[in-house]
Amino acid sequence: MTEEEPRMSARETIEGLESALSKGRRMRAVTALLAGSVGTAFVGALWLGEPGPLPGRTRLAFAVFTVCCVAWAGYGGWLVTRRVPLFAVDRVIAAWIGLAAAVATTAVLVVAAVQRGGGAGAALAVGGVFVAVALALAVRAHARRAALLRRVRELTGEGGG
Repeated sequence: MTEEEPRMSARETIEGLESALSKGRRMRAVTALLAGSVGTAFVGALWLGEPGPLPGRTRLAFAVFTVCCVAWAGYGGWLVTRRVPLFAVDRVIAAWIGLAAAVATTAVLVVAAVQRGGGAGAALAVGGVFVAVALALAVRAHARRAALLRRVRELTGEGGG
């Protein structure tokens, strides 16, 4: 008698394309959750601990940094609770959070540089690098997700080829 190799169903193959959360991905999710939570607490404590009224750009900077930290904490918490294959949607969300944070931080830096009377060129250059890297990561995340979804359609026979 010969033993036949066990065959995987299309669903098992699809679920094997990307696990719900590998150990490495789970560690990154926990890191995002902790870093976002600690960052929120730290920036919030600094903001609330400032004596007297703060200038508008300082309040804006604290608000932007707090929102960025809350977004990362929310992302990490959401990701840790996922038990199903995400097909790289987590990467897309992280890329958009990173891009939004880069754009917002660049805007705050430029506003601060202009209000101080300094040139906005250096702030735009540094911010531009961060925005460009975040944009490249967003494009890559979208491409990875599209490839995974295309493979799912191929395996399930949806989408007509």
